[in-house]
Amino acid sequence: MKTKDEAILEIRGESIGIVTESSSNEEKFQNLTLRPILKFQNDLCIEVFRNYATKQKGVFFTLSPEKKMHYIENAIQRDIKFRNSLKGIIIGMFTITEYNEYILNSSNLNKRMMNLLIERLKSQIQLYEV
Repeated sequence: MKTKDEAILEIRGESIGIVTESSSNEEKFQNLTLRPILKFQNDLCIEVFRNYATKQKGVFFTLSPEKKMHYIENAIQRDIKFRNSLKGIIIGMFTITEYNEYILNSSNLNKRMMNLLIERLKSQIQLYEV
């Protein structure tokens, strides 16, 4: 029987992006861990954002595309509860080894994580219509 960590690595798939000898530890973590998790959890993140926007009186759905981009960024950067919820969705897919690596540099990795998520959500803005 597989361990939980083995199962997590299997369902997430391969790394996304190039990792070389000269890659920084943060860049390696981003491409080996964060990008595959964000891809795997993409549909859930979209649904979580759609629910968030609906609960915020649905203003998001009336905005122009440019203002929607700004709204996504602001929601993730300024709403700490929402951001922490999204972080939990991602961190929950870490292996124990990855978590131990994450806690060594969580501040910088959180910035990378949220920036990647913001860009991913913005690039799929057409999927948010209710």
